[in-house]
Amino acid sequence: MNLRELARNHVLGNPTRLAVMLYLLPRDRVLFKELLSVLELTPGNLDSHLRALEKAGYVKVYKVFADRPRTAVRITDEGARRTMEYLKALRKALSDVTGSGLPPL
Repeated sequence: MNLRELARNHVLGNPTRLAVMLYLLPRDRVLFKELLSVLELTPGNLDSHLRALEKAGYVKVYKVFADRPRTAVRITDEGARRTMEYLKALRKALSDVTGSGLPPL
């Protein structure tokens, strides 16, 4: 993935969607309200970003039932793979631009 491809990535090129994916990477699942709190977004804004991520196959949004219905989000295998590829490409681009020998991810 080169700089042009990084710039054209409409899914992970968005800072909010990248933040969602970075938060989900080390977690099994996250409740919608937790994401709202951590990312300091409005419900409508977060819902819009999650729909874009779900349409791309990066996350799965579903209902869980405990004491009451809640919305949960989990990262898909494809989403985790694509996010790691994107991060590696960003790191390579930074290394190419700065000329520094950054250790690989």
